[in-house]
Amino acid sequence: MTHPFHAALAGLGVGLLSLAAQAATVQVTVVGRDGQPLPDAVVIVEPATGRAAPPRPVQAVISQQKMQFVPALSVVPVGSRVRFVNQDSWEHHLRGTPATLATPGAAPSPGFELRLDGKVDGKEPSAREVTLDKAGAVLLGCHLHGSMRGHVFVADSPWTVKTGGDGIARLLDVPEGAARVRVWHADQLIEAPPADLQVIPATALTLPTAVVPRRRRL
Repeated sequence: MTHPFHAALAGLGVGLLSLAAQAATVQVTVVGRDGQPLPDAVVIVEPATGRAAPPRPVQAVISQQKMQFVPALSVVPVGSRVRFVNQDSWEHHLRGTPATLATPGAAPSPGFELRLDGKVDGKEPSAREVTLDKAGAVLLGCHLHGSMRGHVFVADSPWTVKTGGDGIARLLDVPEGAARVRVWHADQLIEAPPADLQVIPATALTLPTAVVPRRRRL
């Protein structure tokens, strides 16, 4: 006869195995219109079983160096604080504006503007912070230097990752079952409709896009 305590432990073990089996790894390879891997594409997986708790906010840093935003693309959860640091010796007047289409009938999301003095030798660089509490892409620019361009993608899904130089995004602990996958890229002309996905313990797929990435200034 099985002791009740042992039976409880066995049941707990089965439950833990069941929970573990429900979490999967999804690998998405994003390619551009030329069929080549597409870096800095944001991949968002949305399980059909319901929305998960939003990811925890983080503290991120974006530098201005040689009239570029570094990194050029940041992915942060909703509610995160982003610190802008001017490493150049000249002033920047930064602006952030929504880079996604607004929902019909909805008021436009406000942007932000930050003035950052140029760096002085022997002193800490000028820095300012903003809190990003609206999901979506934010276009970064500078009123004084029109060539400066960057983006922040503010995510409300914990399964949001940008691709590396190999065009691959790996998303961990995705619930198994039906899901949708979306791709966002700074150089897309229109946002493609989401693709259906069946998540299994090890899922890998390639997503073609019509994106032709612009050449970055060095």
